[in-house]
Amino acid sequence: MAFVVMFSTMSFTVDMHYCGDSLVDFSLFSKADTCGMEKSQANKGCEKLMLSEKDCCTDQQIVKEGKDDLKISFDTLSFEQQTFIAAFTYSYINLFEGTKSEEVPFEDYPRPFVKRDVQVLHQTFLI
Repeated sequence: MAFVVMFSTMSFTVDMHYCGDSLVDFSLFSKADTCGMEKSQANKGCEKLMLSEKDCCTDQQIVKEGKDDLKISFDTLSFEQQTFIAAFTYSYINLFEGTKSEEVPFEDYPRPFVKRDVQVLHQTFLI
C-alpha cells in the first residue's frame, strides 16, 4: 500500500529526442541529448535563409504530475463515516483480547439423563 501511495504522489518528466521517425535519446530525469542534426540557429540573422530546409529533429516531453491532495482530515468525514471508523476500531481492538477466566460454567451441573435412545426410536442412523 505504501508503494501505491508513493507512486501516485510522485511526479516525473520524460524527455525524448526524435531524428526523423527514430528515437535517438530518452531521458527520465534530465534533458535528452540531441543528435547534432537539428537546424542551426546561426542562420537566423542571415538574409539568404533557405526556406526549403526543414528541421528533421523533434523533441517530445511527457510530464506526469503527482497528486498533492492525499491529506484527509477527520473534519471532512461525515458523521456516519466517523461512527463507522470508531465502531470498527473498537471492535478490532477487542478482537484480540483473551478471556479473563478459565472457568467452565457447566462443569458443576450433571449431564442430562437420557430416558430413551432417540436414534433407535426413529430408526435414523448415520452411515
